[in-house]
Amino acid sequence: MKQRPGHPLARQSARTRARLIRSGPSRGSDRQRASSHRRAVPDRWFVVAANVLGGCQGSTGPSSTRPDGRPWGGAFPSLTQRDQIAAEAGLADALGIDRWALVVGGSMGGMRAMEWAVSYPERTSALLLLATTAAASAEQIAWANIQLHAIRGDPHWRGGDYHDTGRGPHTGLGQARRIAHVTYRSEPELQVRFGRAPQGTEDPWNGGRYQVASYLDHHADKLVRRFDAGSYAVLADAMNTHDIGRDRGGTRAALGRVTARTLVAGVSSDRLYPLAQQAELAAGIPTADDLRVIESPYGHDGFLIEVDQVAALVGELVG
Repeated sequence: MKQRPGHPLARQSARTRARLIRSGPSRGSDRQRASSHRRAVPDRWFVVAANVLGGCQGSTGPSSTRPDGRPWGGAFPSLTQRDQIAAEAGLADALGIDRWALVVGGSMGGMRAMEWAVSYPERTSALLLLATTAAASAEQIAWANIQLHAIRGDPHWRGGDYHDTGRGPHTGLGQARRIAHVTYRSEPELQVRFGRAPQGTEDPWNGGRYQVASYLDHHADKLVRRFDAGSYAVLADAMNTHDIGRDRGGTRAALGRVTARTLVAGVSSDRLYPLAQQAELAAGIPTADDLRVIESPYGHDGFLIEVDQVAALVGELVG
């Protein structure tokens, strides 16, 4: 994980005015996420958006070099959300941050934000959970495993040891992204946006594509250019292990540890993380207010797109 313990801003202002932003895997760079939440972050806050352990854009992951000079590849260890939070706690220590003013997270980032509040309640003043769950459900695990099979079934996967071969499992990674992206959006939005329209002059009856297929191809190509398949697999596995109640006496007991002022919000059209999962969190966290609903036609991605609604939630906690 990138750490800058000597950074003067961290030393001078982070101790009481730091906010930690968490997000999910492969959903844009840290810079893009920070930019999308700019309206939610007053200038007086010191904002930290750390790349997750296991990722490929700053922190140690499968594409990183291990002590013997080779890429970690398939030898990279399995991780849980708790492992990732332990690394982030080390980063907070290095930055001189004793207590977060607010921890924000959506999707997988919400899992980690939740872990912060349960594992380190004394270091979390306020908590905003967006489109997330107390434990990965059977359906969420199923969707992730389909994506993992696409990656690991690519002949260029080589058990994860492909980084120094000149060719990675790009086809499998692209297919995983297509599968995932459908779950990130809503059926009504896709129908209104694309319907059955062909892509440009292509003829779907003669080998051409529909617009919706071209849309998925575009997102697959974007991800393959900027993300590592090994990291995708490590992070998907980590999401599957998520269970806030594991070894803590169950979900209710774990959520009962939270002392931070808390808001939980879900997206009205989210079919991947349905509102019932956020309702469970809002009911189980003793310091949580009533469940908030982000009205959006965009499905799970609504927590990233509806910036004004998210900004209003942030304002309730630290306005």
